[in-house]
Amino acid sequence: MISRYSREQIAKIWQPENKYKIWLDIEIYAAEAMENFKIIPKGIAKEIRRKAKINPNRIDQIEKKVKHDVIAFLTSITEKVGQKAKFLHQGMTSSDVLDTCFNIQLYQSGKIILKDLEDLLKILKTKSIKYKKTVCVGRSHGIHAEPVTFGLKLLTYYAEFKRNKKRMEQAINEISTCAISGAVGTFAHINPGIEQYVAKKLKFKVEPISTQVIPRDRHAYFFSILAIIASSAERLATEIRHLQRTEVLEVEEFFSAGQKGSSAMPHKRNPVLSENITGLARLIRSYAYPALENVVLWHERDISHSSVERNIGPDATVTLDFVLTRLANVIKNLVVYPKNMQKNLEKFNGLIFSQNVLLKLTQKGMTRELAYKVVQKNAMKTWSANESFFDNLNNDKQIKSKLSTDDLKKLFNMNSHLRYINTIYGRVFKS
Repeated sequence: MISRYSREQIAKIWQPENKYKIWLDIEIYAAEAMENFKIIPKGIAKEIRRKAKINPNRIDQIEKKVKHDVIAFLTSITEKVGQKAKFLHQGMTSSDVLDTCFNIQLYQSGKIILKDLEDLLKILKTKSIKYKKTVCVGRSHGIHAEPVTFGLKLLTYYAEFKRNKKRMEQAINEISTCAISGAVGTFAHINPGIEQYVAKKLKFKVEPISTQVIPRDRHAYFFSILAIIASSAERLATEIRHLQRTEVLEVEEFFSAGQKGSSAMPHKRNPVLSENITGLARLIRSYAYPALENVVLWHERDISHSSVERNIGPDATVTLDFVLTRLANVIKNLVVYPKNMQKNLEKFNGLIFSQNVLLKLTQKGMTRELAYKVVQKNAMKTWSANESFFDNLNNDKQIKSKLSTDDLKKLFNMNSHLRYINTIYGRVFKS
């Protein structure tokens, strides 16, 4: 996590101040519950809340000596609160605090990412409607295929990110669990009611069974969803990059006044934002693998997952937040060139209507094999000699035996490719 690719709101979640604040909340909520169960004297939690001060530097100093972060934290609180701090952490183990806190930080980050997705969806919806009837060529294997519209292109991403929003909601729900179950998760030294109380205060669910740690399949799911969302972002960014190539130039990232594209070539206007999104998406995907590896822990607990999560927790969430925000800005400010789209559509002299001709020939009695052969022959002639596809077809005796000139003219019609666009839009927005 570096500042270049971080936004302050989500980066703060992973700062020591927020982490220790969550630790203190967990300990105080547990103390309140212990008071209710008459395990510790009344008023302890309130006094600790009043006197406790979080000092990350002091905690670091203590940890250098004791080599244990939770003990260092509790010691620092004792220095401010006094002897009554001894009632904190009764029957609890470090993982109760660490795991519950980590889930809260993921929850907090997930909510910001969810908002990012909502913002992106609004922009994609607006743009997909705006360019609903802006015709451009569809490509398969990077080669001209048949007409689509730029709105339809954007609509596919809208539908995909709508699925991603649902996935993110599920991922947030998956990690919204609290464990206050003590050593090896048996509640030997702590009442299960305390866990229920803390979970309620945090607005989390109780982890049904924890083996001293919250099961890491939950976290593997969360980071896998982040990876999927990053892949969707890269797919859209890659489309922008392809469409901005000089030979294509159907769209272009907004190029601001004073912006420079190259240190050597003053004419350059590069899709640097989309390329940046592509690179960061690769990084986010890489975090899914160690999260999956973390599922496999020894017996009731080990800490092989800990060092991984200290890295991937902030890095994956902060970076994805940055990616989604940047992507939304790219689409919002995207420069679209409908004239270039039309120019590219017409570049190969009507070849995009080849399937129309093929199907009509079969309907007129020609076998599919023969129809494909004669259409392809004329298509290859058009491709090689840069001739009119319509003229080549119209001069072919085999084709003219089945189709008149008027028949062919009707087949070179864009409407046949666009007639069900409203149906597609209706499906997506209805869903």
